[in-house]
Amino acid sequence: MNYRQQQGPTLFVCHSDDDIVNEIKRMTWDVRQFRHLTSSPPPSIMEDVQVGVIEISTHTNLDFIESFIRANAAVFWVAMVNKEKLDNAEVRYLLKNYFYDFHSNPPDFTRLKYVLGHALGMAELCATERLATNETAANESILGQSQSMFHLKQQLHKVATCQLPVLITGESGTGKELVAQQLHAASECAHGPFIAVNCGALPAQLVQSELFGHEKGAFTGATQRKIGKFEAAHQGSLFLDEIGDLPLEEQVNLLRFLQEKTIERVGSHQSIHLNVRIIAATHVDLEAAVKEGRFREDLYFRLNVIRLKIPPLRQRGDDILMLARHFLEQQQNPNRLSFSEQAEVAMLQHNWSGNVRELLNRVQRASVMATGRYIQPIDLEIESGPPPTAGECLKAIREEAERDALARALNESQGKVSTVAKQLNISRATLYRLLDKHSLL
Repeated sequence: MNYRQQQGPTLFVCHSDDDIVNEIKRMTWDVRQFRHLTSSPPPSIMEDVQVGVIEISTHTNLDFIESFIRANAAVFWVAMVNKEKLDNAEVRYLLKNYFYDFHSNPPDFTRLKYVLGHALGMAELCATERLATNETAANESILGQSQSMFHLKQQLHKVATCQLPVLITGESGTGKELVAQQLHAASECAHGPFIAVNCGALPAQLVQSELFGHEKGAFTGATQRKIGKFEAAHQGSLFLDEIGDLPLEEQVNLLRFLQEKTIERVGSHQSIHLNVRIIAATHVDLEAAVKEGRFREDLYFRLNVIRLKIPPLRQRGDDILMLARHFLEQQQNPNRLSFSEQAEVAMLQHNWSGNVRELLNRVQRASVMATGRYIQPIDLEIESGPPPTAGECLKAIREEAERDALARALNESQGKVSTVAKQLNISRATLYRLLDKHSLL
């Protein structure tokens, strides 16, 4: 049978009573029936199924039903249960965590039709949201709708087509390499390679060789010529992560390249001209490093032609929830998990010292450790904070988080509005509006 040739929406039904199944068929569903679910049906049976009905009776294998629903988590399931089975703790657990709704026997077909129709509507809505999420992830790798991220995306659009050096700053875990990749992908050298180097992870004795390459016989163990990272990035972009950890002696060579666009391999005196766009990133304060003599001032000015500052996650408001849901969608967990309201409130209140990397790790852990359909603060291993009062809602929590971020930035900058605006990546006009909104002026 070709199950794609259907007249109405597809409904999977596991029920032993043919009269009940026939009555459901009169509701214009394209029904695929199994009398007893003792083994997994062929994949073709579940193709295009959005809603399913399962009878839970005395003979039902609850463990198998749970594993079957886990394997078909995108389907919205409705249980048909004898009333006496509702006293069974295992049945109640199954209904609570794995079924969209349940209907007691004998069925009220008018109510059942409404329940199935509503389940179909929710299934189609979720399918549309999943498609939109996938398209967003494919077309825009930098997720975020906050004011600071909107400003960052505007800056990226402006600087993408130029070949000037770019310095990306931000705390660890904010996504500096992702921004560098996006910058490369939108640039004129997108067809060329994107080479990433962690300057803090290079062996001290081999830094020059790794970056600029070497000739055969240049030093003990150099048995053949080696192309360095700069040369490998020709006609593309070189991303120098943690540039603040680059040794002072190699800072001189980088400065020479930025001035002359040439390099020399170790063991050679021949200059090689390269077309490479330099994108550097750091989480340290380079201005302070310059004052302390740990970073060359002339190199700092060469790199800091265009500066992109990535805001910390705690200052991005609802972006926290957007990213958390995106990460959860990526986990491909057999359960159709979502975050409880308590978890969302806790995420908005959390400090996120590890930023996006910490959020990803906590969501990955929670997707494995969660026991029900809803992830709780304990699954994320973050404090839930005080429970919301009767009139409190997520909007109020978000407003409080926004106010706290503003107050913290004002305190750190000693009340300098221009510094706060730069720190939050927003215009001064927007900052004044927010300060007035939260009575911080």
